[in-house]
Amino acid sequence: MTEARRQSRSGGHRSGYGAEPGTVRTYPAPGSAVVDTLTRDRFRHPPVCHRRHPPPRPALSERPTRPMPPETLTPERILEATEEVLRRYGPAKATVVDVARALGVSHGSVYRHFRTKAALRDAVTERWLNRTSKELSVIVAAEGPAPERLDRWLTALFEAKRHKAGDDPELFATYMTLIGESGGVVDRHVTDLEAQLTTIIEAGVSEGEFHTPSPATTARAVFDATGRFHDPCYAPEWSRPEITTDFEAVRDLVLRGLRS
Repeated sequence: MTEARRQSRSGGHRSGYGAEPGTVRTYPAPGSAVVDTLTRDRFRHPPVCHRRHPPPRPALSERPTRPMPPETLTPERILEATEEVLRRYGPAKATVVDVARALGVSHGSVYRHFRTKAALRDAVTERWLNRTSKELSVIVAAEGPAPERLDRWLTALFEAKRHKAGDDPELFATYMTLIGESGGVVDRHVTDLEAQLTTIIEAGVSEGEFHTPSPATTARAVFDATGRFHDPCYAPEWSRPEITTDFEAVRDLVLRGLRS
């Protein structure tokens, strides 16, 4: 019988892992007091297992922004992010890179939807102006006498512009800067509003309520006559106490003039 076998039978166990070649390690025999002590200490201080006990996750604010999948990056989502960036940094400092960072994408992904920075600014300005146009289009499409709809339309236009200037002055000032850079966007907005006015006045002529040889020309005249209550250059006056009385006087004058 070899020396290794005698060591094994006497209560030791052979192990070659980490041992010098030709050497034999001996361990306490199973059931001995030494083994019981080692086992007890192991359960008292178990080793750290990252699979069962993963390290704590970082706070939400410390986690890196996940890139947005290409299929979820839409023009509307980009415009929403652009408005937030403009509100935060202002038109002078806001960049396409800032918009891309807010979305968690590269600036090249933004340029795939808007080819230039100017195109992006025009689009976000048009989106801002179209909110008012959509609200007014509901009045144009509604049923009822044309004089009542014209009254509601002029009032709604004034209220929409006044709320934009008063509810968020910083964003309003930002868009005033963008409007100065986007002449074509403003022209389309004015053309849309005049077309809505024309539709209401044409309905009034058909009903016999309004009298005008050219509804389109009259619509432009009405739009210009009420400019003090919707042109942004008059925004500082919209917070004056007497502005509502002034508006009602001009609105009533317009309605009487169309009926005469």
